[in-house]
Amino acid sequence: MKRLEGKRALITGAARGIGLAFADAYTREGARVAIADINIDRARQAASGIPRAIAVRMDVTHQDSIDAAVAEVERELGGIDILVNNAALFDASPVVEITRETFDRLFAVNVAGVFFTTQAVARGMIARGQGGKIINMASQAGRRGEALVAVYCATKAAVISFTQSAGLDLIKHGINVNALAPGVVDGEHWDHVDAMFAKYEKRPLGEKRRIVGEAVPFGRMGTAEDLTGMAVFLASSESDYVVSQTYGVDGGNWMA
Repeated sequence: MKRLEGKRALITGAARGIGLAFADAYTREGARVAIADINIDRARQAASGIPRAIAVRMDVTHQDSIDAAVAEVERELGGIDILVNNAALFDASPVVEITRETFDRLFAVNVAGVFFTTQAVARGMIARGQGGKIINMASQAGRRGEALVAVYCATKAAVISFTQSAGLDLIKHGINVNALAPGVVDGEHWDHVDAMFAKYEKRPLGEKRRIVGEAVPFGRMGTAEDLTGMAVFLASSESDYVVSQTYGVDGGNWMA
């Protein structure tokens, strides 16, 4: 039997990258999946290539959008058993150059978005009385500070802390809350990341990408597919006794 047979999952920021890889992995394990993204056209395109997937527009910085998207998924799929809080933003700059606009934008998506999407989905899970799985996307950046990434690191540290608190609060309802902390994961988003480091560290384009990949003990940057095994485990009944944990899937970059 497939590990997620009959389950219904909502994944935020899932029109590309890690979220899309999770959607594909979950459907292959028998789940139906809602690909939620602020870019509904891209979400529909992604969903068209995955069996048992639907697309829904969600802007995690607006409560009305969260509530409408959760209601739509519950209506279309009959409920939500699994939530993956994947939507996030990245930015880099020296501390003395960080603006309130950047600070507020990253916390709105990376922290408030996780908090209030969790809240909206958990209410439905509690009402149905069948428990559920909530998986938050943290980062190795939430385990340690990084000179040019102060705001992003702070948001991911907040995700780890929220995962602990929410997990302790919701387990009495049979809802497991845990997190996954990737290291450096290659993909199109790294074009943006690499360009930022090139600017502030005075490097040629592509050099930062090469350096961080070579520094991973495993020998290379991760891929979205490297994370799917843990994502399936945390969504399945195999993790029923796992509560409030953050798992590093980072090729050995950080040892917790």
